[in-house]
Amino acid sequence: MSKPFRYTVPMTVDVGSLSAPVASAVVLAGGKSSRLGADKSLLLLDGQPLIARTVQQLSTLSDNLIVVTNTPERLESLGLAANLVTDERPGEGSLMGIYSGLTAARHPYALVVACDMPFLNPPLLRYMLSMVPGYDVVIPRLAGMLEPLHAVYGRTCLPWMARLLDEGQRKIVAFLPYVKVRHVEEHEIDRFDPLHLSFVNINTPQDWEQVQGLLSTRNSSPQ
Repeated sequence: MSKPFRYTVPMTVDVGSLSAPVASAVVLAGGKSSRLGADKSLLLLDGQPLIARTVQQLSTLSDNLIVVTNTPERLESLGLAANLVTDERPGEGSLMGIYSGLTAARHPYALVVACDMPFLNPPLLRYMLSMVPGYDVVIPRLAGMLEPLHAVYGRTCLPWMARLLDEGQRKIVAFLPYVKVRHVEEHEIDRFDPLHLSFVNINTPQDWEQVQGLLSTRNSSPQ
């Protein structure tokens, strides 16, 4: 995230008629936040910790919410309506986080997002879930780049993830050639989120300042 945002009221798309399978939802909250200098999951946005905001947004899409964190004691006091699970092997990156969350998932598919994406778009996420029949992974692709921390994964991916992790591979997309993938292309995303705010994340203090400014602008914009 490098350039300033300009908020306009996004398009609305009716997704009420879409049929989406029941899926789990996994929030990854295990990052070290070294560039930010603070725990991302506990940053307050509009008076609410980011992790609580994310769980609340996903609660409209799933009845099985999972937060993957290696410091569950820091989140227990928040009273999140989610199961807190730890990485099977801590310190091995986001692929291990996805693997751990997917292993704990109750349903055949899980929507996976990072905890530092404050502007998730439920209609877009529901659209992505509606695409899963016949695929192992549904993943957005913007400007030729994949968004693996805003994607849907089937439990069918677990053996391939485990194999790569055992080989010391940490790159999330490394297992994709072995499974059936549905890419959600930019023109599809634009129907729901033309500014691509869904993919805004927080890595630095500057990112955090921009997110707070964006939220302030959005709250003051006429609906």
